[in-house]
Amino acid sequence: MNANIKAKPRTFLAQDFVLTDWTSIEPFFIDLENRKLDSQTALEQWLADLSELEAVIGEDACWRQIKMTCDTTNPALEEAFTFFVTEIEPKIKPYAVAINKKLLDCPFKENLDQKIYFPYLRSVANSVTLFRDENIALQSEIAILAQQYGSISGAMSVEIEGEEKTLQQAAKLLHDSDRDLRKNVFGKITERRLADKNTLNELFDKLLALRHKVALNAGFDNYRDYKFQELGRFDYTAEDCFAFHEAVKEHIVPLQKELLEHRRKELGIEQLKPYDTEAEPIGRKALQPFANGEEMLQKSIAVFSKLRPYFGECLSVMQTMGRMDLDSRMGKAPGGYNCPLPETGVPFIFMNAAGTVNDLITMMHEGGHAVHSFLSHDLPLSAMKEYPMEIAELASMSMELFTLEYWQDFFETKEEFIRAQWEEMERVIDVLPWIAIIDKFQHWLYTNPGHSVAEREATWLSIVAEFSTGNVDWSDYPEYQRNYWQKQLHLFEVPFYYIEYGIAQLGAIAMWRQYKQNKEQALDNYQAAMSAGYTQTLKELYQTAGIRFDFSPAYIQELSSFVHNEMQALKNQ
Repeated sequence: MNANIKAKPRTFLAQDFVLTDWTSIEPFFIDLENRKLDSQTALEQWLADLSELEAVIGEDACWRQIKMTCDTTNPALEEAFTFFVTEIEPKIKPYAVAINKKLLDCPFKENLDQKIYFPYLRSVANSVTLFRDENIALQSEIAILAQQYGSISGAMSVEIEGEEKTLQQAAKLLHDSDRDLRKNVFGKITERRLADKNTLNELFDKLLALRHKVALNAGFDNYRDYKFQELGRFDYTAEDCFAFHEAVKEHIVPLQKELLEHRRKELGIEQLKPYDTEAEPIGRKALQPFANGEEMLQKSIAVFSKLRPYFGECLSVMQTMGRMDLDSRMGKAPGGYNCPLPETGVPFIFMNAAGTVNDLITMMHEGGHAVHSFLSHDLPLSAMKEYPMEIAELASMSMELFTLEYWQDFFETKEEFIRAQWEEMERVIDVLPWIAIIDKFQHWLYTNPGHSVAEREATWLSIVAEFSTGNVDWSDYPEYQRNYWQKQLHLFEVPFYYIEYGIAQLGAIAMWRQYKQNKEQALDNYQAAMSAGYTQTLKELYQTAGIRFDFSPAYIQELSSFVHNEMQALKNQ
């Protein structure tokens, strides 16, 4: 397998075509809308041309977003993004619906290979069902408002010992063994975030109102039910999510409590505070797996190559093509992502690395997404690469655990290597209750759209208390705890995209268990599932990966026991 993938030569658009405005792209939509589909050959060519058009537009849109998040201080980059979502995207939607209806009405679609076309045709039918003309302008407004979260967060910084730091850079100090330093840094971070709490509440209220209106326009009682259908959640329901919440509460929170107690004893303190949960004991320095993004990348390539040479080649190709922006700096949007670029096929990794183990984990995670993009590049249609997030996150979270045994490349001693592995396993456990909290909060937010800020804060605290281990004392930071939800960008930018992490985390644990039993078979299954894109249903994709699509209480208990045993084995090394 070769990672030097190339874009398919254009046959519908000119090779040098560049999207500038609506008039430059509209003729291609008119062609597709008016073309006769009077044979199987005509349909297949029409689908190929549609796929090419979608890839060109999709890649253009991705670059606008990438450039804007890499530099939130440049008005021109924000304007380019805004121009797309206000002047181009809204005008595409009516044509997209007409084109989708044309496909659904075409009798020759029955002759397509249903084994790979079924998920695509199902998604097309779903999008036609949901479309409303009156939602076009609303969705554009939502997209513009949502990106403001990145601008607000990207402008946040604090001064530590006379040096201005991004919040990501400052958070690195929360690993330090000096408790007074941690307390000071945490206090500054809380003050800075709270300085924008009202701005973020106002922004969220606007988004909430607009999203609710979109749902009502589409005939739904609330945005939750609308979004479930829009996300194509054909394989599980809101009730399944509630079962996940309860299972995490029953089987994962006790394990998290045990880990926090282990941390407290290591630190030698009577009571954990929020600034202690990632801290190192006195006399032990925080792990620093790399000094900068370049070093992180080179070590990541080495780790991926040891797992499978092809995986390392994927990262090397991205490096050669300049498809990464890794270091934290002022003016960057927060967070990290892998952005698939549908025409060229070589994705872009964005993150805010500051030299921590969490950054190492993020790189492994986004690298897994990147490998998924490479593996699915040769699928016949662009739409087949728009796989569900539950499989996308399985790709990334499995890669974190697959690579775990090769992290030695990042550390000088075996003791540091074991500590890093332990931190990853801690993260695997810690993230599940947080996912349950965020997901349960979203269900409440969008089924109670007329709520006040005070009601929102009270509900947030109530849900957090449900999943609390009782180990951490937040009493010194009541206001920050009430507004802590604001740090989760998904709530602002991609609502309801979060339970996928929980489903995929369970899947990744199952993949890791499979890997421990038969490494090569697990990696073969991984590549087979990721190469399939969205040509199989979600349950079928998990089956291809060699695992079950299951987040029942019994399965969660089974997988949590496996992780607990692995942690005990690591502790005994």
